[in-house]
Amino acid sequence: MKRILLPADAGFPVWRDRARAALQAGLAPGDVVWQVQGAEQAELFPEEDAPLSPVGEAVGHITRPCLVLLESILRHSDPERFALAYRILWRSQQEPHLPAIATDPDIRQATQMDRQIRRDAHKMKAFLRFREVVDDASTRRRFIAWFEPEHFILETVAPFFAERFSDMDWLILTPIGAIAACDGRITRDSEPREAPELTDDVEGLWHRYYQSIFNPARIKTKAMRSEMPVRYWKNLPETRLIPTMLADAGKRVAAMAAQQAEDSAARGEIPAFHARHQAEWSRRKAEEHARVEGLEGLPALAAALRGCDRCDLCRHATQVVPGAGPAGAALMMIGEQPGDQEDLHGTPFVGPAGAVLDRVLERVGIARESVYLTNAVKHFKFVSKGRRRIHQTPGRTELVACSPWLQQEIALVRPRLIVTLGATALQTLEGPSARLGSVRGRVRDATAQRPPSLATVHPSYLLRLPDAQRAQEEEARFARELIAARDWLESDRDAAPSPGPDREPDPGSFPSEPG
Repeated sequence: MKRILLPADAGFPVWRDRARAALQAGLAPGDVVWQVQGAEQAELFPEEDAPLSPVGEAVGHITRPCLVLLESILRHSDPERFALAYRILWRSQQEPHLPAIATDPDIRQATQMDRQIRRDAHKMKAFLRFREVVDDASTRRRFIAWFEPEHFILETVAPFFAERFSDMDWLILTPIGAIAACDGRITRDSEPREAPELTDDVEGLWHRYYQSIFNPARIKTKAMRSEMPVRYWKNLPETRLIPTMLADAGKRVAAMAAQQAEDSAARGEIPAFHARHQAEWSRRKAEEHARVEGLEGLPALAAALRGCDRCDLCRHATQVVPGAGPAGAALMMIGEQPGDQEDLHGTPFVGPAGAVLDRVLERVGIARESVYLTNAVKHFKFVSKGRRRIHQTPGRTELVACSPWLQQEIALVRPRLIVTLGATALQTLEGPSARLGSVRGRVRDATAQRPPSLATVHPSYLLRLPDAQRAQEEEARFARELIAARDWLESDRDAAPSPGPDREPDPGSFPSEPG
């Protein structure tokens, strides 16, 4: 077993010389103990091992991604970084693509260490605060700062500060050393420093500014601690104010609300937000009234639908999709919601499911032109995956929001029979407890909420069946259920017809007003 002793702050150049020698000597990772000077485990090895002979030229081979990864993790503060780096170097001689294997335990550990180093450097750039030092003898402004990094990142961040503050001289002190810029020249040393007493005239001004922009009504302490961890607070001037501001936040919010109400009441006004909301509501109502003025029946309903914003679906869909068909249709079919093609064309059942429905309607002898087709929800609900829009089942909120529109359609069309296509349409019409399996395929009598109805599957269900034989069987069953609807309408032809759009409804049937 060979012990290799390294300084606590040893970086890539120091480790590289030792690693080359170990590689030249043929020492496998299990044959080497990489140890940090001053570590407690040094007591296990009281005697110095003979140093390996230095190697002048390159030994072995290493890819560029592997070299970059090793240079990064050797800035980490974990003493085990030297052993991990040598293990990766040794394995890369036989596995040149090792750094690309993200699931490898060594690469996973190295990648995690690399992320921690990058985060530490980012936090130093974000949370380091300079204070000006007055020096009448210097022609350049001079600044000093204190920071406590977790890893050996001074060499990494030095170029950032040199470029950002090129017009001044500065000194950054840390427990692991210091970096300084004087007349454009950057110097660095590894001598540990202690935190100095730092203050300047600008700090009081910064405190006042920070307090003035603090909004107590928008506090998110969890996000604050995530972006600005508590370990950095002690060295930030503004964070000394945070506990007091958080403690007073509730009182300040209440005082702000009370003051706004008092000011508005004194002027005889309503709060500005409510005034804007009411003005917008009045404008939209006026536009809606203008659209439907002079229209009656289904055209007026379609015009009103174009301004529907009862749920969030209107924000993402291309357009609303009202029902289509004759006003006095004897048969009304209700689906779930528009699909991708329906959303683009503004007409129900024109996509793949509509093609299935057209084929079966023709097969059973029902003319599509004689059927009123609509959906329980009038906007397309979807989730984007690349360039595709994938259907999502409407939630209870969307169904409840759209229910009045559907009830108005039923009241205006006054069909003699409703066919619900799928479980969503059935539950919209009859409540969430309705189950398609228990009522499917048979005509049920009218209730106080609806005319006679028949429940069946949605045509899109037939498209989703992977087995061709099963799909044929289910389409045949779907056709039989539409035949049952057709035969019921024909047998009911001698009964009193439902009133048309220009006739008064039968008070003994179902309501003509939306529920």
